[in-house]
Amino acid sequence: MPRCHPILILVLAVAWAACDGLPSSPIGVDPPGEEEPPPSVTDLVPLTDLETGLYLGRYPGGLYPGGSDAPPADHRAAGLANASRIRPLDTAGRPDPEGKVVLLSVGMSNTSHEFCGSLGVDCSAGTFGAQAEADPRVDGDLVIVNGAQGGQDARDWDRPTAETYDVVRDRALAPLGLSETQVQVVWLKQAHTRPTVALPSASADAFELERDLGEIVRAMAARWPNLRLVFVSSRTYGGYATIPLNPEPFAYESGFAVKWLVEAQIEQTHTGRIDPQAGDLDLDRLPWIGWGPYLWTAGSEGRSDGLRWTLADVQADGTHPAPPGVEKVGALLLDFFTTDPVPRCWFVAGLDCD
Repeated sequence: MPRCHPILILVLAVAWAACDGLPSSPIGVDPPGEEEPPPSVTDLVPLTDLETGLYLGRYPGGLYPGGSDAPPADHRAAGLANASRIRPLDTAGRPDPEGKVVLLSVGMSNTSHEFCGSLGVDCSAGTFGAQAEADPRVDGDLVIVNGAQGGQDARDWDRPTAETYDVVRDRALAPLGLSETQVQVVWLKQAHTRPTVALPSASADAFELERDLGEIVRAMAARWPNLRLVFVSSRTYGGYATIPLNPEPFAYESGFAVKWLVEAQIEQTHTGRIDPQAGDLDLDRLPWIGWGPYLWTAGSEGRSDGLRWTLADVQADGTHPAPPGVEKVGALLLDFFTTDPVPRCWFVAGLDCD
């Protein structure tokens, strides 16, 4: 069923007939000047534990529709179909047994710290790139390249002409003898710098981030024509933040932006309806979108699978990951790419996606 954005509810009152009662839609809109206060950190439950429960009484949990942490069968099948098209390419984008498959990260400073630590492939100890390089299971045709850039939030990636894409081409890919046509998979982790409006406001950052993530997917597809798969993660816990870069509840609520983005593509595939916030995510023209590892956990209280995020995991600003946090995220990424069916079949050597 479609999820309607609250702005449309304000503009088109008749939309209630189509949207009334939908579990992932905001229920009503607060009158001007009477918005609810943002939730406290103690109100935040990991999406993977919230399941069919409701955040703020309005927004269901789970990573996928129905409170599930697994994609619907047809969406997973579509992801596997796209994965089966991944193969080594030369720098002109032609199939070549001597070519490469590029897995690229896109995001801001936290993404860069966790994925590799610097542009390219010279990855710091503990990062995903370093852990993957030391893992004998990883396919030899795969090149893991960090394209994430410090200080470049979602708004700096939302158009294919953005300078961030030139930096990826010129400073991450070209020095390795790689081209944009060899990029076939992206790990996307993005946010907004200094958000100020929390859910359930109609102008909440989560809604704006969903929109920007949709723009980023379209920009990446325009820039990297052989992009097949996009795995998206939301932020780690922000409750220790001592700076306003991305504290709670915004780090937590970025998970809803990712959830709504993924659900928008699933819904469009099922019904043809284009989500008014995420925009056109047509699988016939754009890459498949799914969750990467879900990184948020309720600080030291953790979540049901045992993952915790402590003060030792962050730097002095409480926002950027310290080496223990980098290693945790790196391990979560490696586990995801080696066990989830959609990435595993091309990430691990000797497997077949068909």
